[in-house]
Amino acid sequence: MKLLYTIIVTLIMLFIITFSLINTDPVHLAYYNFIDVSVPAYMLIFISFGVGVIFAGFMGIVERFRLSREVTKSKKKIKELEKKVQIEKIQTPAVVEPKTDETAGKWNA
Repeated sequence: MKLLYTIIVTLIMLFIITFSLINTDPVHLAYYNFIDVSVPAYMLIFISFGVGVIFAGFMGIVERFRLSREVTKSKKKIKELEKKVQIEKIQTPAVVEPKTDETAGKWNA
C-alpha cells in the first residue's frame, strides 16, 4: 500500500513539474485599474486551483457545522419524546386480564 501511495504521489509531482515547464508563457491579467499583471500560465492555473480547494474546504466546514447543529437539535427532540413516553407509561395503568380456567390451560400448556 505504501508503495502504491509513493507511486501515485510521484506521478502527480511529475505531472505538476512537466505542466509547469511546458506552460511558462506569460498571461496578461487586467481588471479595470485594480489588477494589471503578467503571470505564467501555470501559476494562474495553480492559483485558481488553490483558491477552489480553499473555497470548497470552507463550504465543507460550513455544511459540517450546519449538520452538527441539526444532529444536536434532533438528539434534544428525541430526549424530549422519550421523557414524554416514560411519563405516559407511568400515568397509564397496565391492563391485566384475569386468568380463567379456559385460558390458563390453553396458553400455558
